[in-house]
Amino acid sequence: MVAPIPETPEIERHRAAIARTDISKPVRLAIESAILNKNTTFFDYGCGYGGDVDRTRNQGYTSTGWDPYYQPNNPLTPADIINLGSVINVIEDPAERREALLKAWELTQQVLIVSAQVLLAERSSGQIAYGDGIVTRRNTFQKYYEQEELKAYIDQVLGVDAIPAALGIYFVFRDEAQAESFRASRFRSRTTTPRIRLNIKRFEDYQELLAPLMAFVAERGRLPNATELSSVPDILAEFSTLRRAFQVILQATDQEEWDAIADKRRQDLIVYLALTQFSHRPKFGNLDSTVQNDIKALFGSYKQACTAADLMLVSVGNLHLVANCCKQSKIGKLLPKALYVHVSALETLNPLLRLYEGCASRTIGRMDGATLIKFNTHLPKISYLFYPDFDTDPHPTLHTSMQIDLRDLQVTYRDYDLSENPPILHRKETFVASDYPFYERFAKLTQQEEKWGLLDNTSTIGTRKGWEKCLREHCAELRGHRVYWRKDADPYRVKLLLSARNHNKG
Repeated sequence: MVAPIPETPEIERHRAAIARTDISKPVRLAIESAILNKNTTFFDYGCGYGGDVDRTRNQGYTSTGWDPYYQPNNPLTPADIINLGSVINVIEDPAERREALLKAWELTQQVLIVSAQVLLAERSSGQIAYGDGIVTRRNTFQKYYEQEELKAYIDQVLGVDAIPAALGIYFVFRDEAQAESFRASRFRSRTTTPRIRLNIKRFEDYQELLAPLMAFVAERGRLPNATELSSVPDILAEFSTLRRAFQVILQATDQEEWDAIADKRRQDLIVYLALTQFSHRPKFGNLDSTVQNDIKALFGSYKQACTAADLMLVSVGNLHLVANCCKQSKIGKLLPKALYVHVSALETLNPLLRLYEGCASRTIGRMDGATLIKFNTHLPKISYLFYPDFDTDPHPTLHTSMQIDLRDLQVTYRDYDLSENPPILHRKETFVASDYPFYERFAKLTQQEEKWGLLDNTSTIGTRKGWEKCLREHCAELRGHRVYWRKDADPYRVKLLLSARNHNKG
């Protein structure tokens, strides 16, 4: 427990500044999502040593910053993107904290990035209770927010609906259409342009001209309008209409693949629109024009799209339906009480499961580096599991888990990093889709381990110590994703194991 301090401490805020070796995660996420790009201006409000300013500027971004201690003479400059990174959590005065958030928002022309420390575990060593936070050993103040508390604070002070980008990181948009476009993009699944299957001379003659049209339809699931594709005038000059041009494409490709892309985009939009009901569903006119065109082409009307979304939203509250979707899923590892799926395969799941997960991630955000998503089939809970060595370790250990109770959005964290006997994974190929880069490697390891009998006793091999014991008993060792006899194995023991293996085959 932290002890209250009898007198007002002297807070040294500047000592909370972080000397970074790379771009901070909030800014990196803004770059990865194209919110911060070479056509936007960037201002770091409370920039500390100025690491983000220097590194983004070195990469060609228009970047400036200000800090009350390290860069006090720099002007407070309005910019497209404002970063308020780990600032509000180090200000001990609630009124001043609020003022900093409001001032950063005042400078924001497009998007405000707000990040703060999120409470992951009890922190008590060397800390003193002060106000609504603690004073650290370095005489800095820290307020550790709960994730939902941080969103509520931003929303209340600014009168907005902040969007979680990750734990402790929120994006706040000035323009509602841009905000909704960003939300929709987070639920847009990957697609690939259908392959050319037939040698059709008319298609080959115009293949270069038609390539941008193919790429657009593969991305949006529909034909573009005249302003959405720069090559439309050239295409119309040759084919009169886009539909005629696309008919030529269909002669050389598979109609079913294009239909599947359109279905994917419908599902993406249904998931997105269903989740908008948790805040306020935007008016059709407030959506980005591209999203408007998607809805009109794929649903006919906004009303029809919203009706489909609302029907799915009703279904997601039925845990029996969710459990059935888990049991019928072709991807993921199904256990008696949960389905485990790699994050890369989320978009391939039944849209009801995508919506189920979205109910958690829309408000809370996903855990940093989450590897697997656990769909609880008996209780309305979603868990994010972090296995840092999933690709490289044949049986990776669980590092961290974050469970979200969908009934009240209560978050429970658990850290296994110091555990002597953490849980480990087997049969990694079951968690991923068949096009995952290492799927074949994972599958071959499982086949080999089954042949050796290493996976027979599932009740004991789920932890590191249990697995190590199993390997010893079978005189086996792993080198990469391959099983070998241990070099110090007893020859007689090896002979017995081989005999038992051959007997089981018979």
